[in-house]
Amino acid sequence: MNAGKVAKEAQTPLKKFAYASTVTCSTQASAYGKCIAFNYMDIRRDICKEEFAKFAECMRTTVSR
Repeated sequence: MNAGKVAKEAQTPLKKFAYASTVTCSTQASAYGKCIAFNYMDIRRDICKEEFAKFAECMRTTVSR
């Protein structure tokens, strides 16, 4: 088996994840980040739950393709 091919295949899921988080799901990631930044002094469980849920769903949908 070709070592280069194995290395490329091993990186594919990570590349998909990186691309999804920075390009495909950038709107949802930005909304989640803004929520965290706005509430960082008063952070508590589930404060940005809605934003995270949208970001997570976008990531799951994009990476699973």
